[in-house]
Amino acid sequence: MRQRLGPRLSQWIAVTLLWATAATAVAILLFIVSAVLVRGLPRISPAFLLSQPVGSGEAGGVAPFVLGTVYLTALAILIGGPLGVGTAVFLTEYTRENALTRIVRFGADCLAGIPSIIFGLFGMVFFVLYLRLGFSVLSGSLTIALMILPTVIRTSEEAIRAVPAVYRDVSYGLGASRWQMVTRVVLPGALPGIVTGIMLGVGRSISETAAVMLTAGSNLSAPTSPMDPCRTLSLHFYILATEGISRDMAYGVAAVLVISIVAINTIAYMLMHRVIRRFQ
Repeated sequence: MRQRLGPRLSQWIAVTLLWATAATAVAILLFIVSAVLVRGLPRISPAFLLSQPVGSGEAGGVAPFVLGTVYLTALAILIGGPLGVGTAVFLTEYTRENALTRIVRFGADCLAGIPSIIFGLFGMVFFVLYLRLGFSVLSGSLTIALMILPTVIRTSEEAIRAVPAVYRDVSYGLGASRWQMVTRVVLPGALPGIVTGIMLGVGRSISETAAVMLTAGSNLSAPTSPMDPCRTLSLHFYILATEGISRDMAYGVAAVLVISIVAINTIAYMLMHRVIRRFQ
């Protein structure tokens, strides 16, 4: 008969493996970030962030691309965030498990697996050509909103389901309506998970290239309205890297992207914890 491992030894092996996997993931992340920052940080300066590009973007600054990224991402979150959270609330609080809810979840899962280039082609055919919105910030934002919708729906739904059912029962016992229960009890309790889903959507919006190129265009000037074309930082980095225009410029743009994502996540989680303390 084989000798079984003791409980203490099994626990030690399991904890060691878990720590090793976590350390490996963190090490890979730090390696990628440090490799980008080491070559990109010397390029970053106030002039780099605030000046206009020169030529086809091989020199000068990235001010129009920063503005385009912020503009497109904010509009996509304003469209996809409420739509995703509202769908999750409907699936969990306003309907029972039936064929309709299963179809919606199946559709969301299918959307999550569609490649971004397919979203880009759909956005170009439907928003740009059929609706005649043209290559614009609005076309790109609508396309990105469709891309992030499955993530927001699924994460918000799981966060809402994690709120204990006793909270709902107590709210009804105190005379609250269903809408009051959802807005004052369920959503505040599910806020961390909802914010996590929205932040994942922000990260995908900032890093997307194919869908943006096919719907928002690739204009070198800053957009002044939702109907203007734009170029985002990730698309500018893609063009610089693939066409070999300027390696140093490409690393500078990549460093700005990394710093921006870290800053956005840090600020979002700080605000989230402040709101959670307020409701508690």
